[in-house]
Amino acid sequence: MFKYLKILFFVTILFIDLNSVAQQQKPAFYDDVQAFKKQDSINAPKKNAIVFIGSSSFTMWKNVQEMFPEYPIINRGFGGSTLPDVQRYLDKILFPYQPKQVVIYVGENDVASDTVDSRMVTERFKSLFQTIRQSLPGVPIVYISMKPSPSREKYLPIIKQANQMINNFLYQQKNTGYVDVYSRMLDASGKPKGDLFLDDKLHMNEKGYAIWQEALKPYLLKN
Repeated sequence: MFKYLKILFFVTILFIDLNSVAQQQKPAFYDDVQAFKKQDSINAPKKNAIVFIGSSSFTMWKNVQEMFPEYPIINRGFGGSTLPDVQRYLDKILFPYQPKQVVIYVGENDVASDTVDSRMVTERFKSLFQTIRQSLPGVPIVYISMKPSPSREKYLPIIKQANQMINNFLYQQKNTGYVDVYSRMLDASGKPKGDLFLDDKLHMNEKGYAIWQEALKPYLLKN
């Protein structure tokens, strides 16, 4: 009996260790993406919708469908993500939905890592764009410019330059759109408008999203 309990103890410890290793080996945001999969299994979205992919500014846009009632939207933003993170999960958060249009907001977290300059952000965006275009060659792609968050004011020169470089790139591509929210969110002195943001000075409140709504709507495809 004691021998059996001893074996059971070691098997349990081994299972816990293996599970811990598996958790550590998960790529970033794995659980967020699995949550989308579970959500789809309960209520599968319709095909031919507009899919939003990107970081927390989309994640926290909880009422995006209400703000665009005439447009079927699938929101697959996951918080804290960078351009490589979004690209890693395209086969989970974008391609299965067979979208009629793709809307992207990501890049700000790349810059805030302190290791990425405007050129690198642009190259990362180009890689993401090309991966999407290869699998969805005829689907329009819209990019929302990186916003001027007050908490990241020191990065604004990089963000502004990267926005322009991405805009220049998209201008040379077919079926694309570039939505400038950056300039709309600055005050007369060129500083970020603080009243558009929550207390963290990073994520937006209703006034901030109202600006996005107005800027983005002309670019969305109706049925």
